[in-house]
Amino acid sequence: MATNPAEVLALPKASWADEEVCMLYDMATRFLADEIAPRYEEFEKAEIFDRGSWRKAGEAGLLCASMPEEYGGSGGTFAHESAIIEAISHVGVDGFGIALHNSIVAPYILHYGSEEQKRKWLPRMATGELIGAIAMTEPGAGSDLQGVKTRAEKDGNQYRINGSKTFITNGQLANLIVVVTKTDPAMGAKGTSLIVVETDEVDGFERGRNLDKIGLKSNDTSELFFNDVRVPTSNLLGTEEGQGFVQLMQQLPQERLQIGTTAISMVERALALTIDYVKERKAFGKAILDFQNTQFKLAELKTEATIGRVFYNDCVARHVNGGLDPVTASMAKYWLSDLQGKIVDECLQLHGGYGYMNEYPIARMYRDARVQRIYGGTNEIMKLLIARSL
Repeated sequence: MATNPAEVLALPKASWADEEVCMLYDMATRFLADEIAPRYEEFEKAEIFDRGSWRKAGEAGLLCASMPEEYGGSGGTFAHESAIIEAISHVGVDGFGIALHNSIVAPYILHYGSEEQKRKWLPRMATGELIGAIAMTEPGAGSDLQGVKTRAEKDGNQYRINGSKTFITNGQLANLIVVVTKTDPAMGAKGTSLIVVETDEVDGFERGRNLDKIGLKSNDTSELFFNDVRVPTSNLLGTEEGQGFVQLMQQLPQERLQIGTTAISMVERALALTIDYVKERKAFGKAILDFQNTQFKLAELKTEATIGRVFYNDCVARHVNGGLDPVTASMAKYWLSDLQGKIVDECLQLHGGYGYMNEYPIARMYRDARVQRIYGGTNEIMKLLIARSL
């Protein structure tokens, strides 16, 4: 059965996918297929990537593609990030955490960082020397970011940070963490600030266990503890304290669209591999594809996937042009991740018993897909946000 995405998938035609973006997709696909896929089982078993893979990704130009060239990036847009994320899903190495590093963490520094901060951190993120994470979720605060308890108190020219975070993607490897913290708890959301912690330069920072997840095993996800961690006040993102909640709200649409990127590209890989499988697998003397039920089911799934792709492409085009509103981003996150869960489940069913075997890619996709409806704000929260706009 063909599992090389280059044999079955290309970047779908879209207004945002110009020649340069398509070339990046092809390059990313080759790099991931040659350098990452052969070791992916090793990373899945270890439940973590190695830093060498991050460095190689940096050398290949797959880190910070949308950051300006003056800060070590490639000068692209979210279209370029989408091409990289789609390559990750089409190759089937979904646990490689570079998407969060590229299109969630780095943009906070680009948009809100001082010139000094951008020149200090972004070039090292582009090489993979610094691996990024954003510490939002706490044991008692998930989608409700106003409930964050982590505290940063000013002490001279330093902040003293205390608190704990959980479910932090890239948590074991990250050495540059954007921490969501309260600088003035009495002010609620208006007392929230984002402070950057370079973990190699501080005392009192501890990593908890690498959390044992259902899927995305190779993507390290951790508890983090800040025990009187001191950082310079110059590590605050923004011109003054209390801007964090607004900064989060401004950047969450891109995070949610990125989840849609993973969703639609996994849908396309699941369908491609399943169509290949049902053409070869036989039952009662004929190919599974020759049964009308299989034909009808795949016709439905292909149609839904096409609708999802058209919607996704429209969202990317609008985002690249600065016109993707938070409500539509919430729609993309919720609907595309729901679609992902449905189509991957149906594709597993068409594999029969083999679909439940870990040696088949569809089994891993089934596990990896489930979290998409949870992180980035649960789909229930997305529906609330959409409902408020009615």
